[in-house]
Formats: sequence, structure tokens, C-alpha cells
Amino acid sequence: MTTRLSDPPAAWTAADLDADRRWVFTLDDHARRDMLAALTSARDPDKTLFDYRREDFDLGSAWPVLSAALRETRHGRGVVLVRGLPRAELEEKDFELMTWAIGLHAGVARPQGKASHYISAVRDAGTEYRTGKGRGYSSNAELDFHTDSADMVFLSCYNKAASGGMSITTSSLEAYSRMKREHPALAEWLHRPVHFSRQGEEAPDEAPSYPHPIFDEAGGRLFSKWNRNRVTSAQKLEGVPQIPPEHREALETFDSIVRRSDLAHSMWLEPGDVQIINSHVTVHSRTDFVDHDEAANKRLLFRLWLAPPDGEALPESWRVLYKAVEPGTVRGGIIGHQHDARCKAFERRQSADLGMNLA
Repeated sequence: MTTRLSDPPAAWTAADLDADRRWVFTLDDHARRDMLAALTSARDPDKTLFDYRREDFDLGSAWPVLSAALRETRHGRGVVLVRGLPRAELEEKDFELMTWAIGLHAGVARPQGKASHYISAVRDAGTEYRTGKGRGYSSNAELDFHTDSADMVFLSCYNKAASGGMSITTSSLEAYSRMKREHPALAEWLHRPVHFSRQGEEAPDEAPSYPHPIFDEAGGRLFSKWNRNRVTSAQKLEGVPQIPPEHREALETFDSIVRRSDLAHSMWLEPGDVQIINSHVTVHSRTDFVDHDEAANKRLLFRLWLAPPDGEALPESWRVLYKAVEPGTVRGGIIGHQHDARCKAFERRQSADLGMNLA
């Protein structure tokens, strides 16, 4: 999922992404027709998402484009934009199913919260983001730069906001390189663990927070994790070690670097776009937004967290969050409180379809 420390393609600047657009992929009319045909053939109102199998959806000429985008996410820039999903022809639930269908070909979906849900409707539900239990995807707030709790993140756009809601990504590898050059002593602190809050969504066998470094290595590769909001929330939990001043300075410095205008790349996600992010080399954010008044037009994206079949070995320090660090394993996600027999059956079936191991 990541790239070599020496001059990796995932260590980019905003100007790099603007100058070389190979990370942008477009589905043509033929591909869109193939996707619509696959959806029409497979769609069954009596089925839940868990009831569908990968072989139910023949994506036809769309799959080579999507497959190339996935390779670029894993082995190239670490962020891609796929344009041209057949949004205009689909209602909300059908667009959600299409997102799920792509995910069935790309990996094993991971649960995303207390309800152990495997796909999230990213919309303003009135959530207060900056609280000990807040989640950004259900608010309209500006988000801190962060990484999600899975190898890959899919965001498919159904509606955009009336204003705002711009997506922002930064190469965590390039930000780390800047940190090493400008603040070498502080950069060493980023390899020491700091507690991240689980925002009240911990499973029965999990603690309310967990220790995790911002950067660590495995197999000669650098991996990153960051979420300022969750680190701040963890400091308010009983029993969590307080961050010493120099460590806090390192975190604040890194957070300021990922926000720099020459590193942070902004893009609008238009209806029918899919953004795919490699969590291990990219941090992302979003500006706040003002929504439409009409319910049918309100901002809506669908988010999938995926473990891909060719995932690489992760640092051992990642195990506390991902549950497994071995290559080709189903890992990551927020297990939540309702990870029941149906969830486990889906994971067994999907991992078998893709030749993956369960943690």
C-alpha cells in the first residue's frame, strides 16, 4: 500500500499534482453503460448490501479504468480521482449500491463506527465535530487533516453542497520530509506513540483510546497516521498520559506543515466523481460547507473503507488499530458494537472471493 522511502511517487506537492494529471481517470460512455447494465442486472430490492457478491456485478469496460486507478492509489501518488460514474441516471440508493459494487471488486469493506456499518452516507446530520464523540462525516464542519482507519478510502459523490465542502489532500510523506529537513529533532518525536481517542465507539474488548505513532516503518517503507481531533479528545480521557511539551510541539508543527498551501492540494468532487485515498501515505481534510435547502439536493457522498487483497505488511505498531499487520489480510475499520454474525459471514465470504486471510 505504500512506496519506498527514497523519492517515492507518493511524496508530492500540490504543484506536482497540477502538473501531472495521471492520477485523474475518466470513465467513458461505454464504461458508464456497462456499469448501468451491471446494476440493472444485479439489483434486487429484497437484498441487503451483504447479500450481493462480486460476481453479481460485471463492470465490463469500466473495470480496467477502475483497476488502473486502484494501482495508482496503492503504488503511485496515493490519491486518485475517477470521473464519470453514471450519477444522472441513478437514485440515491442505486448510487450507493454502485459504490458498494465497486468495493466488492476492490477489497473487503470494513466497518466504520459504533453501529458497525460498512458504508457511510457522508452528509450533514447535525453532529458536533469537536466533541469527545463527534464524527466529521456527519457534520458540515471544516475537518482537521486526518487519516481514516483503513488501508483505502473511497468517497463517491452524489450531490455537492451549495457552497464549500472542498476536498483537500496532502502527501504525509512529503510533509514528513519537510519536517525532517526543517525540524529534525522534533521529527523524531513523530515516531513515538501518542494516544488517539476512539470517540466512544470502542468495541467491548477495546479501551477508549490507543497508543499509536504518527510515523513508523515496515519493510523499508514509511507509514503514517494522523488525526488531531482524536489526539485532542484522548487527552481528556481518564488515565491517558499527557503529552509532554516537546512532543506536543512536534505534533503542532507537523499539523501546520500538512496545511501549507504548496503541499495541500484542493479539488472539488463533482456528482459522479470518486476519490480514492491510500491512508498510509496521504492525509485529507474538507472545508466547511453550506447546504442546499431542498432535501433532494443536499450534499451527499458515500464512503467505503477497504482492505485490498494486495495490502502490504504494516508496522507492528499498527496492530492495536488494524488488528492485523500481515500482508493480504482483512484489517482495519472501527468494529463498533454490532459486529454480529451477519457481518462476520460477509467478511468470510468476501475475503474468500478475493483470496484474503481474515485476522
